[in-house]
Amino acid sequence: MKLYDGGRAPNPRRVRIFFAEKGVPLPELIPVDIAKKEHRTEAFRRINPAQRLPVLQLDDGTALAETIAICRYIEGLHPHPPLFGREAKQQALIEMWNRRIELGLFSSVSAVFRHSHPSMAELEAQVPEWAEINREQIDDHLLVLELQLAANPFVCGDELTVADITAGIAIDFMKPSRIRLSEDFVHIRRWHGDISARPSWKA
Repeated sequence: MKLYDGGRAPNPRRVRIFFAEKGVPLPELIPVDIAKKEHRTEAFRRINPAQRLPVLQLDDGTALAETIAICRYIEGLHPHPPLFGREAKQQALIEMWNRRIELGLFSSVSAVFRHSHPSMAELEAQVPEWAEINREQIDDHLLVLELQLAANPFVCGDELTVADITAGIAIDFMKPSRIRLSEDFVHIRRWHGDISARPSWKA
């Protein structure tokens, strides 16, 4: 297998952290420099027409190009520890929270970065108004996460899951997006400190 990797970009980090939490060695890493638009080349387009990272290319040539699809594939090969849950209810709750975070907080933070950060000016048709609309929604998304973490050490209970990886990367991505995490979110800060200290977070 080969993993086409985008360095410190949030989605490639999610996949590398997932591998690390699984205790699975990373496959051959193929660095793709987003700043140099290497993901926009014709050669990469043949691997992933969407021109997004990461991409896990299997030995038979199959290209898995969505973060959660890659993680699910690795979960299927290496079911322990079960980062997508064990039984049906737990799996559904993890899916629910991962989607809430991915479609809410993660998406809004990404929109702020993509549409307001100077480094993205040559990579995106920036719409500053869209960045501000998303910026205004972030505290609402954070409040949902704060209330959940007030009652749980991790997003879905007592163990780290894929939902924690998605949420943790979203919080990390707030810094380069120039979004401040309020001191009022004490449970998020406690949880984020805990997961950031895990060896996997250096992946």
